Amino acid sequence: MLYRPFGNAGFNVSTIGMGTWNIGNQWGEIDQETALATVRSAVEHGINLFDTAESYGIPTGLSEERLGKALMGLRDRVHLVSKIGRWGRRTGQMVPMTTVDMVRLCVHASLYRLRTDYIDVMLCHDGKIEDPSVYLEGFERLKEQGLIRAYGISTDKLKVLKRFNVHNTCSVVEVEYSLLNRKAEAEFFPYCQEHGIAVLVRGPLYKGLLSGKYSPDTVFTDTVRSEWYSDENRSRKLAEQLAIVERLKNLLPPGEDMVTAALRFVTSHPVQPVAIPGAKSPEQAAMNARAGDKLLTPRERELLLEAITPITAGEPAAMAG
Repeated sequence: MLYRPFGNAGFNVSTIGMGTWNIGNQWGEIDQETALATVRSAVEHGINLFDTAESYGIPTGLSEERLGKALMGLRDRVHLVSKIGRWGRRTGQMVPMTTVDMVRLCVHASLYRLRTDYIDVMLCHDGKIEDPSVYLEGFERLKEQGLIRAYGISTDKLKVLKRFNVHNTCSVVEVEYSLLNRKAEAEFFPYCQEHGIAVLVRGPLYKGLLSGKYSPDTVFTDTVRSEWYSDENRSRKLAEQLAIVERLKNLLPPGEDMVTAALRFVTSHPVQPVAIPGAKSPEQAAMNARAGDKLLTPRERELLLEAITPITAGEPAAMAG
């Protein structure tokens, strides 16, 4: 596993991390024993950064709870990233983040579920926020108390990131980026490089499509990807993206899998992102980790891009949101 400085956050992280949305039942049922074994497999294979959120899981908070259980006895070997700002969104009882005390309360609740006395990075989970002052003040107080080490925001919008970084205190941003969604390359990544903001990439496998294991006959039934069938446009985009993945698979050298190529494409970008693919089994966690053993050369990245240009040169598909 390769490791790199995490922006200005003050510590080194594995180029491949693990997203834990998947271990909370929203991507299909997963029993607790398998969930815990998946996290521990990631640690065993060199992954030292785990991303989660207060809102992940059915019931809400389950991903944090399972991650905390899995890391008992391993906390000193890993770095934790969590997010607040969406508690109750799916159940219709959204917690209003209108005061600094609400920010503090939600962070303390995450600390409890994660069974830890500090979180390495806490992110605002409102990617369209107009006024982030409550989060900024709350996060600063928590940082002073040693309850969080660094903070940032999860957003795909550069104007939102700039608002959150108004005092140059944003250490980390989480953004969607992959072979099938390269929108961040144009302006988002250069801004991060200029300001020393660490980049955490969600969706590096485009919600699993870049695993290469799905076909046009696949029917997604989990609560996340079933939305792709909500209208004709999304269904059409899904078919287009699956066709692109087939083209990519046919260009890979013998013995190289699609997951490895897709993850290395992300981690090899000059902004030095950390990819956080999800996993639902120890074997998947190990496969993801192996992609962190090396980077692609600039020419290898170009060859992958040539395979899909001009198809994905414009706006990313609506289904990626």
